[in-house]
Amino acid sequence: MRILLAPMEGLLDFRLRDLLTRVGGYDECVSEFIRVNDTLLPSHRFYRYVPELYENCRTKSGVPVKVQLLGSDINCMAENASKVASLGAYGIDINFGCPAPTVNRNRGGAALLKEPDIMFAIVKAVRSAVPSTIPVTAKMRLGYDSTEQALVCAKALEEGGAEEIVVHARTKTDGYKPPAYWDWIYKIGSTVKVPVVANGEIWTAEDAKRCKEVSGCKDIMIGRGAVANPSLALMIREKRKEKLSWEEIKKILFQYWLNLETEMEIKSRAGRIKQWLHYLCRQYPEAERDFEIVKRLTNIEDFRNYWNIH
Repeated sequence: MRILLAPMEGLLDFRLRDLLTRVGGYDECVSEFIRVNDTLLPSHRFYRYVPELYENCRTKSGVPVKVQLLGSDINCMAENASKVASLGAYGIDINFGCPAPTVNRNRGGAALLKEPDIMFAIVKAVRSAVPSTIPVTAKMRLGYDSTEQALVCAKALEEGGAEEIVVHARTKTDGYKPPAYWDWIYKIGSTVKVPVVANGEIWTAEDAKRCKEVSGCKDIMIGRGAVANPSLALMIREKRKEKLSWEEIKKILFQYWLNLETEMEIKSRAGRIKQWLHYLCRQYPEAERDFEIVKRLTNIEDFRNYWNIH
């Protein structure tokens, strides 16, 4: 079984990838999407999102990172894929799943699920532009507002040359509301010949087991579940019976704060910490208490002292 760590825009970035992969249990990560419009992006844009490119495209603990691109301009997607491949990308992933309205209004992410022909053309162009030694994969949802074209979209990705498809088992309009329709992943897996990875509503080791049974997939991707329980991948692998203690979590949170400190103003840093605490509340009652304290802090020294002392 492979466990992939999903990106989460505005939270699960390279800093959090570093910390979560240090805890362990992951085979591969995917970066936050890099938006491609109508130009060839400069190298520093790729390095900003994926600084692991400096280190053979691996986290400090050695877990490889695929670079995810998002866009609808076929030629530009291919040119940028070629560029990031030349920088040493481990793999290229193409985003056809983001449900954000700002992304969809600009014909990106899940909006393209209404245009399987364009999905095919993008994947084919990227695959042609990237050396055969670099895998090209794609992530999709079940559709935009219905599952009517789910199988058509999956076939388009396969025929375009995607070597693996991650399926988030909801439509765009479903957003992140439970449930995830894992049975649809099974239908997709029965339609395409390339490997399919199951994603959506995996919060516990029991969820992972049920997801694998229902979807028929041996590999899974986790995102919000990993943020809520940093030891989830290890628990799924039965390498841990219990989740990390709250004191261990707080050490990780403080390290995250330190990682943010050199690059972000305090308001943005506080927002990231609060967002993570919000997810941790699902698994740790202590997170609710700390969230109430942290949300009132506005001074940089208060934050440092709180995370260092308590």
